[in-house]
Amino acid sequence: MKWLRRNHKHESTPSVDDQKQAEKLADIGRQLSASRQENGLSLEEMVVLTKVPRRLLQAIEEGNLKELPEPIYIQGLIRQYADALGFNGTEFASHFPVTINKIITKPVLKTTTIGELRPIHLYLIYVFVILSSVIGLSRLLNPNALQTANKTQQQPDVEAVLDSRATQNAQPNLQSVSEITSSEEQQLQIGVILTEKSWIQVRVDGKVEYEGELPQGFRGNWQAQEQLTVRTDNAGGVLVSVNRQKAKQLGEPGKQKEFTIAANTRS
Repeated sequence: MKWLRRNHKHESTPSVDDQKQAEKLADIGRQLSASRQENGLSLEEMVVLTKVPRRLLQAIEEGNLKELPEPIYIQGLIRQYADALGFNGTEFASHFPVTINKIITKPVLKTTTIGELRPIHLYLIYVFVILSSVIGLSRLLNPNALQTANKTQQQPDVEAVLDSRATQNAQPNLQSVSEITSSEEQQLQIGVILTEKSWIQVRVDGKVEYEGELPQGFRGNWQAQEQLTVRTDNAGGVLVSVNRQKAKQLGEPGKQKEFTIAANTRS
């Protein structure tokens, strides 16, 4: 996702709302930065956990509004950052003020006095009055013909409607069950939930996708075509689910464990 910076080209001095947002962002950024450092996590590791670019995470920690998008998006970034550190992201992000500036436009009515009317205007008014009178008289003198015409226009082709409905009912839009099953079986998926702070390594199709220490409460998903491997030094603090099944504990607390699932072994 490409995040756009806020446009400050037309701002001469910061508003009161901007000052409040900057102060609150600086306070929130200090708390997140301190929590990240206490957990021994780098900004690069937080990029992996949050899927947010490094420059935006750094701007949040530094309270730099100029490097961030609009306030409503900043609130979402704070929520993702806080969730990854084990906080209640929604509650944490609610402390950042988001204001919506409403612009009310007043219609400007231009009045024209009788003295400003030109002869051409009077001519058009006369033509309009004459046409209205002619149409009104024709409706009064020939009401039966108008009613018959209206009834004819309002009666749809019943046979055509019935034929179209029958065709739609006879040709339902069905999707092959075999296509759905084959698409679901093309990928392996492993979900990881940490009940304790643990070091893990994830290999996807033989390549190391992630390696490092993650905090308690972390949730992550990885997908592969052929093989998925999860390795940890604290099997008791890691829950693993295979292909969205119920998560199970990987092993005993404090024990090293390696778990591998391949395309030819999944159930």
